[in-house]
Amino acid sequence: MMDPVAWDSPLPYYFAAAVLGYMLGAIPFGLVITKLSGLGDIRKIGSGNIGATNVLRTGRKDLAALTLLLDGGKGTAAALLAAWYGPDVMLVAAFAAFVGHLFPIWLKFNGGKGVATFLGVLLGVAWPIGVFAILCWLAIAFTLRYSSLSALVAAAASPVVAWFVVGPDVAALAALMAVLVYIRHHQNIARLAKGEEPKIGKKKPGDGNAPAA
Repeated sequence: MMDPVAWDSPLPYYFAAAVLGYMLGAIPFGLVITKLSGLGDIRKIGSGNIGATNVLRTGRKDLAALTLLLDGGKGTAAALLAAWYGPDVMLVAAFAAFVGHLFPIWLKFNGGKGVATFLGVLLGVAWPIGVFAILCWLAIAFTLRYSSLSALVAAAASPVVAWFVVGPDVAALAALMAVLVYIRHHQNIARLAKGEEPKIGKKKPGDGNAPAA
């Protein structure tokens, strides 16, 4: 790919990748989709989160699936677009997109929990690790029926698998994202420890008739 700028130093590439990756990741698809569908502000129902799990609590599985795909897709897109400029630039853009989803400037830095974008980033950076993480999530979700536990297991296992299959750079990226996933899920972890975390398809207290995930 021809570089229209051709900077002599790599730093401008890293800076551009970080900014553009963050801006792409910061697009709050869950909020946009629910508002355009006439469902109001997704932050005012359920957990108040903008991710697919909370969109599902509106009762619209189609919107939840679309949110999941778009939140994952922006992570994949950031990685693939930046890959033209080298693997290091790709890793910077991918991580920035993940951070953008968690802390979007448009929403006062209060974004989603990052699971879909985590998976999307891994698919873009190293697709075998992304596929592994998705299969890991699905296996736990279908057997134990806990969405949060599925995310936590996939996040913990991915850096280990990445270290042996791809290498330390991707493993480090996966580990950094995993730490943030765990931080964003601290309330879920507490509920899991107490046996109070709702299972997929069960109602969460305070959600009324909306299905929990």
